[in-house]
Amino acid sequence: MNPMPQLAPLLKQLRLSGILDSLEARNRQAVEHQLSYTEFLSLLIQDEIARREHKKLALRFRRAGFRGEKTIENFDFAFNPGVNKALILDVATCRFLHEKVCVLIVGPTGTGKSHLAQAIGHCAIRQGHDVLFTSASKLLGSLHAARATDTYERRFAALARVDLLIIDDFGLKPLRPPQDEDFHDLMNERYERASTILTSNLDLGEWGQAFPNRLLGAATIDRIRHGAYRIVLEGQSYRSPRPLPDDAPQEVVASTRRKG
Repeated sequence: MNPMPQLAPLLKQLRLSGILDSLEARNRQAVEHQLSYTEFLSLLIQDEIARREHKKLALRFRRAGFRGEKTIENFDFAFNPGVNKALILDVATCRFLHEKVCVLIVGPTGTGKSHLAQAIGHCAIRQGHDVLFTSASKLLGSLHAARATDTYERRFAALARVDLLIIDDFGLKPLRPPQDEDFHDLMNERYERASTILTSNLDLGEWGQAFPNRLLGAATIDRIRHGAYRIVLEGQSYRSPRPLPDDAPQEVVASTRRKG
């Protein structure tokens, strides 16, 4: 007698329908290798746990909002030999998440700040942490929009409690009231409770200039820098344009430049 017609709805009722994906293969394996009932059951449970973990991992990656597949494995350390690879790999262990401190990544445009920030975020997700990647302008814009729809407290709480918040391009645009207060409040709420990664084109000593209220800026930066890991990137831009062929006609070169 085939028990599948009766078994399938029962597994769905118990929210174990994933077992159906491997049940037939595991059943053949049990028959061929003469497995005991408990060994057979153990294999099915392991399959279900693996399926759920894979599903949770995929969900964390979707929620993180990464821009493409930016990982430590595909970061080109050889492109700029001055990069402190040892420090970056140490940060990628995600020890800083348990220390509840920030990671500050600074350097000129195109030197890989966003890539590294997302790569560290990937490492954090693999270790079971929830991550959110966003730009500073998008972050503050979402808080402004939430205030207009009376959902500010809920949005703020979600940003405050995420395990790792990655804020890209801090200081790219000067903060305006109440952006500076929102940013301060968020950093203050996460201080010594959760970790934040910030990337910026500004040198660390220039971060306070992004705040119209220098006193508020000093208080915010003081919390961000306390115990933080600092990664300074220098060298060539990964976004350098492709060189034109040496034998390209001059009129084509001129036309290309005008269109750009």
